[in-house]
Amino acid sequence: MRFLLLSALSALSIVTSALPAQQAPLLRHAADNRTVSPELFADLEELARVVDISYCVGLTGIGISKPFKCLSRCSEFPDFELVKTWNTGQLMSDSCGYIALSHSQTNPRIIVAFRGTYSIANTVVDLSTVPQEYVPYPGDPESKASTSRGIDSETPRCNNCTVHTGFYSSWKVAASAILPDLEATIASYPDYALTLVGHSLGGAVAALAGLELDSRGWNPTITTFGEPRLGNSALNRYLDQRFNLLGSTREVWTSTFNERQLRYRRVTHIDDPVPLLPLTEWGYRMHAGEIYISKSSLTPEIQDLQHCVGDEDHRCIAGQDGSLSTDAKRDDLRAQVQQSVDDLAEEHELEKRDVGLWVVPSRYKLWQLFFSHRDYFWRLGLCVPGGDPWDWNRKPYALLDEEKQDSV
Repeated sequence: MRFLLLSALSALSIVTSALPAQQAPLLRHAADNRTVSPELFADLEELARVVDISYCVGLTGIGISKPFKCLSRCSEFPDFELVKTWNTGQLMSDSCGYIALSHSQTNPRIIVAFRGTYSIANTVVDLSTVPQEYVPYPGDPESKASTSRGIDSETPRCNNCTVHTGFYSSWKVAASAILPDLEATIASYPDYALTLVGHSLGGAVAALAGLELDSRGWNPTITTFGEPRLGNSALNRYLDQRFNLLGSTREVWTSTFNERQLRYRRVTHIDDPVPLLPLTEWGYRMHAGEIYISKSSLTPEIQDLQHCVGDEDHRCIAGQDGSLSTDAKRDDLRAQVQQSVDDLAEEHELEKRDVGLWVVPSRYKLWQLFFSHRDYFWRLGLCVPGGDPWDWNRKPYALLDEEKQDSV
């Protein structure tokens, strides 16, 4: 029964709908509003395709090979060079992804991409894991201090911080797999910027990786899509402080601040349940740096992406958490997710007791919302040529050139 339902969900993901013949042109960013600039829009769209490639890692017989080849979107990045892939297993505490060099003449980068999960049901059940204390690097006794690069000795303490145990374990497993290669790559390409990107649970791992790599003095830029909540309010305040999120987001649309210098971009999408998990009732909260996609369906246009203020801007994804928002007109997505969590937890318990047939949850909202969790510029999460079949008939996003923008 489980196989049949998952097969049906897979079939749904390839159903195509009528698409516009051409993407709407991107408008010039206005300095007095919250809309993202065309340059930032382009950065985020590209990184969505970059992280989509990470779903080629971890599948039997499918992967990424050198120089940079895969069944998915690798051909769209001719200046990429694969450094390594890693796959530490299929458990919640394991991790998958790849390290690549982008030899772009205008934007050379070392890219670390963290893959998300294939199973939304397992994700929701596992997201109820109890938190543990978070100790920043290098105070963590499990971390080995780098001897060849300077470590930020001024790393502030994270008082009373707790972190999701599964996310933290996943980063520790990933760290042991990638840090030696990453350190060697940074030493070989000191002028390349370090870019971390993750989708879904991979976004949470990218966030924790960013904190440690920043303390190592490597100055990463982090972009996440559909990132779940990492830990308690104290941890999120610490992350805000490390990446100057509260200060920078207030300046973005009121000055000439260069958005591309934002070091943390947490992209969320309306109706995506994962940024609301783990639930507020379990002690988890959000951090700042959010960029919100307000259009429910693909494809978003530039006016659909807006900067959010602070940790929990009720005009953004936090507005769908009824425990945080006082706006009765907004759908309480959190309540819907809570019911689905309860249903899935009950199902999980019945399976452990060998009750027999798989119990289909009485509410399907979470399964419907799974598409919102995948729809970030493109439908992410499937390693096939051209990405998910839903995207096959879609034209690439295209920015107006400078002359045309001047006439808009």
